[in-house]
This record gives sequence, C-alpha cells and structure tokens, in this order.
Amino acid sequence: MKYLFLIILAIAVTACQKETKDYVTFSGKITNKNSDSIVIRTRGFSQTIKVQNDGTFTDTLKVKAGIYNFYDGGESTNIFLKNGFEITMTLDTEMFDETAKYEGNGSENSNFLAEKSLLEEKLMDVNFGDLDEQGLDKTFVGIKSEIVAFINASKGLDTMVTNTSLRNVDGMIEGNKGYFAGILAMKKALPKGAPSPTFEGFENYNGGETSMDDLKGKYAYIDVWATWCGPCKAEIPALKELEKDYHGKNIQFVSMSIDDDRSHKGSWDLARQDWKAMVADKELGGIQIFAPKGWETKFIQEYKIKGIPRFILIDPNGNIVNASAPRPSDPALRIMFDELMM
Repeated sequence: MKYLFLIILAIAVTACQKETKDYVTFSGKITNKNSDSIVIRTRGFSQTIKVQNDGTFTDTLKVKAGIYNFYDGGESTNIFLKNGFEITMTLDTEMFDETAKYEGNGSENSNFLAEKSLLEEKLMDVNFGDLDEQGLDKTFVGIKSEIVAFINASKGLDTMVTNTSLRNVDGMIEGNKGYFAGILAMKKALPKGAPSPTFEGFENYNGGETSMDDLKGKYAYIDVWATWCGPCKAEIPALKELEKDYHGKNIQFVSMSIDDDRSHKGSWDLARQDWKAMVADKELGGIQIFAPKGWETKFIQEYKIKGIPRFILIDPNGNIVNASAPRPSDPALRIMFDELMM
C-alpha cells in the first residue's frame, strides 16, 4: 500500500511539473487605446502584441524573469514578468498611471510597481521652484525615506522586484534632484526682469506663424509640452479652466509642442500630424505652436528645459516673470496672475 502511495505521489509531482509553463500569458483590455499594438520591451528583448478594435489583447511571451516596459504607443509603465505567470491587465489611457491594474498569477508584482510609480509621482508633486539648495536636499532625503519604507513594507513579492526597486532608488533620487537643481541654476541664469529668449516663425495650428514679438502687449503663459507626455496631458483640464476664467484679461495662453521625429518613429511629419490631431481631439485653446526642432530648438535650449511639462511666464514687454512658473493645477498660479493683473 505504501509503495502504491509513493507511485501515485510521483505521478502527481510529474504531472505538476509538466503543467508548469515555460512562458507568460499576458492579456488585457485597453480603454481609449492609443495604438493598434503594444510593445513589451527590455534590453535585448522586444515583442509586439496586436490590440483588437475593442481594446483587447492576448499573447504568450518566453522571458527571462525581470522588469519589462509596457508601451502602448503613447505612454509606458513597468511590469514584472516570469515564465509561468498568467496576467490580465486593464488600462484606461485617459488616466494611464492611475488605472493600470493587474490580476492573475504573478500580478501582485506589477501592481506593486504601479503603486510605487504613483507614490513617486505624488512625492515629486512639490513646488521645487520655491526651495533653495538646502531645502532641496532636505526634501529629497524625505522622499527617499518614504519610498524605501514603502518597498520594505510590501509583502509577497518576488525578491527580484524588491531588490531591484531598492537598488534603483538612489539613481531615481539623484536624477530628479539633479533636474530640479538645474532649475534652480536656470533661475539664477534667467532671473525675473531679464529679457526672455525669443523665437521666430514657429508653425501655428491655425495655419500661420507665431513669433515672440507677436506676444508682446500682454502677459504670456507658455506651456511647453508634447503629445506623449502624461503629466502634460494631466494639466489640460486645469489649463482650460484658466483660459476660461482669465478670458478678456491681460494675458494670453501659448502651448508650444516639442514633439519630434525621435518620439514619432523617426518622422517629423508624423510628429506634426499627432500634434494637430491632439489639439483637435482635446479641443485645445489658446495659441498652439510647434517648435521646429523639438528638444534641439534654440528657445528650448536657452530656457534649459530638460523635462516637461514646463511653464514660463513672460511680461508684456517680453521680460521674464518666472522661467519655471507654477502649473495650471497649482493654486499659486492664480494668486500670481491676480497680483500681476490687479
């Protein structure tokens, strides 16, 4: 009897081993899809998955366990894949980071990565422009402490996810701190009252051209953005409210797209098409212009813009009021506008 039991146990173990999959099953549904395909990628690996008309997708991937980038043609997020996982994703691109959710075997790792990303975004939502160098150092010490505590408190994750997340904290902190330190340096180089860098003959959505001289006579609030930039698009509702509330006031709203060939499959024509399509789709108001060389545009470089969205406020004489003005969603901006236009 004991011998028979061992045989049955051996058969059961063998059956379980045979059922272990040497691939990932990845499926899901995207609401408001940006493309007819998605790409799962990391260094040395890339797989394109077709997205159906109804936003659904499914495929299998043979992978090395690790963190992969999910790209939908507009934005991206990180997911953790390991052979044997069966993961189902749901996503609404209108609120990309907030709605990326996962279910199924192994999904807890990708849900953790999504939650960590939202936490980092929340912790970075600080008006760094009001800080000096000492304040910047103190703020980032606090941010690092909160992120590390969040990672260490997470349970039931693959150790690769936990260890990789902890290793990446320092690089993320230093990168962001360096970015905002650059803004502090930029404000010293481009102080309030200094003549603003200029631009000339930028393509206008309405078919003409716009130059800095055309903006003189009123304050100009310039939004530097791109169609692929999630945080830029998140500011659109607040920007529309500003435009409505300050209509007829001594201020004009300018949106400068830095979409370029590198972010649009090597095509400047596609960059322009996507820019015009989003202006129409989102019913964007104000003055909509296209920077002719994207990130390499002289105006962008002179304002030392390394990340977007970036907002610039210029006075009626073409002088700088704030080279890194508050975002439309920041109540401090309305206070600034009201003080200027009393």
